[in-house]
Amino acid sequence: MFNKKSIRDLNPEFIKGKKVFVRVDYNVPIENGVIINDKRIKETLPTIKYLQDCGAKIILCSHLGRPKKKCKEFKKTSLGFHRCYIKSLSLAPVARRLSSLLKEEVKFIDDTVGPKVEKAIASLQEGEVLLLENVRFYKEETECNKEFAKALVKNIDIYVNDAFATSHRK
Repeated sequence: MFNKKSIRDLNPEFIKGKKVFVRVDYNVPIENGVIINDKRIKETLPTIKYLQDCGAKIILCSHLGRPKKKCKEFKKTSLGFHRCYIKSLSLAPVARRLSSLLKEEVKFIDDTVGPKVEKAIASLQEGEVLLLENVRFYKEETECNKEFAKALVKNIDIYVNDAFATSHRK
């Protein structure tokens, strides 16, 4: 069993060039596309900067709100999962704010799993950051679906949980 307490327990040379999937909590208040409180985003900066310094390829994953409550219909994707997009719950404003805080581009992709995401991850250079779209746009995320979990971390080398508060939820 892998029982590391912190990403800093790993040798930076081990992290260099690795695709590191970081589960973050960017469930922040947004009104009309404007982030009202960015505290949760700022709390992730030390982890992101450390991984950048180590030369990791960083993939960030978060949820925002509860799309299931607002969604009228989940559409089946080519992978067999069920997705519902709600513009007001997109993480695009978070990507812009994170770019501003890091003073560099944070790449953003409008999906969470699938070939388009795999291509975006494969194109990452060391130190670059990619934010995936709201993971809860997929109903499988809140259903503890094993196939969805596998698709989410496909081709990932290291998983970092930087969103402990969301870990207990089903």
